[in-house]
Amino acid sequence: MTMPLRPSFLTGHRRSHGFTLVEVMVALAVVALAVPALLFTMDQQIDGTAYIRDRSLAQVVATNRLAELRLALRGGGQTLRGSNTGSEVMAGRDWFWRVQSQATEVPDFSRVEIQVRRDAEERAPSLYTLVAFIAARSEGGSASD
Repeated sequence: MTMPLRPSFLTGHRRSHGFTLVEVMVALAVVALAVPALLFTMDQQIDGTAYIRDRSLAQVVATNRLAELRLALRGGGQTLRGSNTGSEVMAGRDWFWRVQSQATEVPDFSRVEIQVRRDAEERAPSLYTLVAFIAARSEGGSASD
């Protein structure tokens, strides 16, 4: 006598040879939500790195400009009064700086502020601002900072 065929869900035997359609759809939904979030985070990281690079280069430009001012003063030049603007090429890019100098309450000392921007426009935000104090030439002929 033969036994009648019974469906597998009644016999308790189950085949496990892969994923069901529901499991695959849930996995795809999780991946579809995770990938855009990961790409957004990577984009923010890249933007942050570019900003730090630009800020570091702007600091070098400002420091170079201050060194030039100090060297000009030691070479017999006059202390800058008022403001001056210019540009410089660093790392293959144009950088625009503005130097503002004003007298202080201490005689023969000047406060110098150097702002560095990526754009020539004055309204553009400065990436870096350097403030320094420079001593004018002393009577002995040498300058000190």
